[in-house]
Amino acid sequence: MSAPTGGGALITVPVELGDRSYDVVVGPGARHRLAQMVGPGVRQAVVVTQPALVDQAARLDAGVPTEILTLPDGEVAKTPDTVAELCRSFARRRLARSDLVVAVGGGVVTDVAGFAAAVYHRGTGYVNVATTLLAQVDAAIGGKTGVNLAEGKNLMGAFWQPVGVLCDTDLLATLAPREWACGRGEMAKYAFLSGSRPDASILDLALAEQVARCVRIKAEVVAADEREGDRRAVLNYGHTLGHALEGMALDGGDLRHGEAVAIGLVFAALLARRLGRIDDERVELHRRVVAGFGLSADLPPGADPEVVVAYMARDKKAHHDLTFVLDGPTGVEPVPGVDPADVLATLAEMSTLEATA
Repeated sequence: MSAPTGGGALITVPVELGDRSYDVVVGPGARHRLAQMVGPGVRQAVVVTQPALVDQAARLDAGVPTEILTLPDGEVAKTPDTVAELCRSFARRRLARSDLVVAVGGGVVTDVAGFAAAVYHRGTGYVNVATTLLAQVDAAIGGKTGVNLAEGKNLMGAFWQPVGVLCDTDLLATLAPREWACGRGEMAKYAFLSGSRPDASILDLALAEQVARCVRIKAEVVAADEREGDRRAVLNYGHTLGHALEGMALDGGDLRHGEAVAIGLVFAALLARRLGRIDDERVELHRRVVAGFGLSADLPPGADPEVVVAYMARDKKAHHDLTFVLDGPTGVEPVPGVDPADVLATLAEMSTLEATA
């Protein structure tokens, strides 16, 4: 699938959280709104980014003196040690609690810089300038920050809302195809979170409108359930299998987050049908949306169902039993206590469908 294009005016989506409310600005050139998000008490800003984005970060105008700090590329940056080093760097620069951290990058940068901002001086303001599709539609919005431990992904973190988020679609022009796929898996998820009668209309929108639609849905969910007590769990649709496949990929494979979520969405649809929650037409809609974003719904070669279930049981989103977020008559919702036999049968069904395709 080629990258959709189209200019147009900037779209502002509010995230309504009382005194922690903020705006997400979407569209071409949105990064140039940074200075407007810098409050009157800010004396300086620290920009956190990665080596490949330093030139882009240096051209940002925050309206106050800034200094750039870089993180290592990739998931290796998501560690407690990285956060501690960032906080030490903030302290050496005499960053005050009233100053600002600006995260320029994808989900790794927004997760790490946001967590550092959350714990430095027990909470320092930050702005996310999201440079990947995945970050623009998901990771940069909602205040979930965190890093990985040896025992699992994102097990150390905090809910700390940004001052604002800038989703400049111009920055996506140079994304590699796999990075587009990573974001489109999350975009496919949002097609099923807008009510009990989802459709494939998101496929027909221009890029900025696609991003804005995803942001609006996430903003509504976050406003209703900021700390993932209940409603926010729907944002994990497709993620229980997706995270399991990612975890297995870390052991030698090469599956990106959005690609794994796309497979997880179709798996969740098949599982929901097995449990009598949805019909064949709804399953086909899942396949159509995933395929419409140019993504595969096939399990990776050699994915052993027993091993996959073991990984799913370890996922923090699965709680202490096999809990899945599944489609149903009233829309997507968490379903606890799913029988492992149904999960294994659904994985076997996927394998059989692949073999006969």
